Amino acid sequence: MSRIGKHPVPIPSGVEIEFFGQTLTAKGRLGNLSLVVDNDVSAAVADGMVTITPKSGSKRSRAMWGTTRALVNNMVTGVSNGFSINLEINGVGYRAAVQGNTLNLQLGYSHEIRFSIPEDVKITCERPTVVTVTGADRQRVGQVAAEIRAYRPPEPYKGKGIKYATESIRRKEGKKK
Repeated sequence: MSRIGKHPVPIPSGVEIEFFGQTLTAKGRLGNLSLVVDNDVSAAVADGMVTITPKSGSKRSRAMWGTTRALVNNMVTGVSNGFSINLEINGVGYRAAVQGNTLNLQLGYSHEIRFSIPEDVKITCERPTVVTVTGADRQRVGQVAAEIRAYRPPEPYKGKGIKYATESIRRKEGKKK
């Protein structure tokens, strides 16, 4: 029995959920998201709750039960509150700036890196060393943050590079004489 799947997803005020065929659509103040529900589970919208139930007792059906419930919960949270990931840039001369729909990164290379901002994600820089990625789709926000981090991952000797704000870097000792 899925411990996650058995809990229904509450629908907050300002969010509309529609279920048509195998497609579940959520509309809120931050946008619209849709999810194609797997054939091994069924979804029902009633009394301000979305309930996911498995169609059989198979292992795949039970696995998709919890997964689908988590995806629906992320959709509902995304269109109502949204998701954000903070990235920190460490290093002398390393900085970021948003110009139009492009994120310009100076990361110690001989050239400036231009990252084009996708339509469904918003990127802001409060300070030159802090980048915030926000959006309604949790998977998309995480993917964009990972792509930005991949330009210069943090290194263990000086800690230079782009890291998540919640990430801690394991530091190594340098060479000894």
